[in-house]
Amino acid sequence: MLGRLGTKWDPFKTLIAAILSARARDEVTEVIAEQLFNKYPDCNSLANANPAAVKDIIHGIGFFNAKTKNIIAAAKMICNEFNGKVPANREQLMLIHGVGRKVANCVLVYSFGQDVIPVDIHVHRISNRLGWVKTKTPKQTEEKLLQLVPKTHWQLLNDTFVSHGKTICLPLSPKCSVCPVNKYCKRVDVIKSR
Repeated sequence: MLGRLGTKWDPFKTLIAAILSARARDEVTEVIAEQLFNKYPDCNSLANANPAAVKDIIHGIGFFNAKTKNIIAAAKMICNEFNGKVPANREQLMLIHGVGRKVANCVLVYSFGQDVIPVDIHVHRISNRLGWVKTKTPKQTEEKLLQLVPKTHWQLLNDTFVSHGKTICLPLSPKCSVCPVNKYCKRVDVIKSR
């Protein structure tokens, strides 16, 4: 969704785009976020936005009613409680409306260059398929990956797994025959076909 390695993204735009990305395809999120930022480029403009106008822009994304409330409330919090600056630590980020652990970690990696692992559906799925972890929740996956993956690779993991998960290791019909890490995969039907 957000990553171009080595590029630090505007923290406010990263935060709002990450909130919008929940349960939405990255391709849709990117287009809608760009339209939103064309009209509301900073926390002040979004904090003072008419909710109906914001809904008109983001209506093509899932859960647009809740996301409209969340992004406006998040902008207000940043303006009023953080002096217009997105905080650079997880605990403060998670106080913001619509921000959970994954969104906070995305902001920390992509805007502040911090060593954390954002765990989205791709990272969770691929880590389990490879047999790196046996976890039920993204938080459990993150905890295990922090122990398993060398810290020098934490910032790369989300971007790498998202790319792999969108092109090869698809949720329902993974392209195992062209997967470069197929021989390391612990997926049961892959093991049987080797």
